[in-house]
Amino acid sequence: MATSASPSDPLLVLATGNRAKGRELADLLADLPYRIRDLSAYPGVVLPPEGEASYAQNALDKARAVTAATGEMALADDSGIEVEAFGGRPGVLSARYGGEGLTDHDRNALMLRELADVPPARRTARYRAVIAVTAPDGREATVEGTVEGVLLDMPRGTGGFGYDPLFYYAPLGATFAEIAPKAKHAVSHRGRAMALARELLRRWS
Repeated sequence: MATSASPSDPLLVLATGNRAKGRELADLLADLPYRIRDLSAYPGVVLPPEGEASYAQNALDKARAVTAATGEMALADDSGIEVEAFGGRPGVLSARYGGEGLTDHDRNALMLRELADVPPARRTARYRAVIAVTAPDGREATVEGTVEGVLLDMPRGTGGFGYDPLFYYAPLGATFAEIAPKAKHAVSHRGRAMALARELLRRWS
């Protein structure tokens, strides 16, 4: 996982088992003075199951577990999509929408079935991300980012992950799966949360 860090820089472990999310987080951290590692470097570390309380609690639980297991700083993300027509569902349960074991394709297909009778004006949705950072000395913090969009009636694009092929971002005239990673990072919920996390990490380095 390439970064601009030197061997003397502090280590930061990404507390995620989602490889696509891990790559995106690493990209957003690449120019910071940290050595970035993902959980593949720590095969014995097990992340706690995500609960239903809040994004912040889930992110903190994961980051705390990784810091406790590795003795290193950790960064974790919990995110979800909140659909107006569903009263904010699936929200904190987005990664388990429809049940365990489904692929992103399966979840997008389920979303489209549930939205089949919903008019375009009510297909608004919000992506939300909360990032937690924890340190062995007990420091911890969370930051949050959101972005508003509309869910299309069919997937578009092959990039990104999760619900990106359905999430249309009007200012760019494209779904998050259609735009280049750099453009997505500049406007996405995770990119906005990471901008705040980057400020925090610079202060902590």
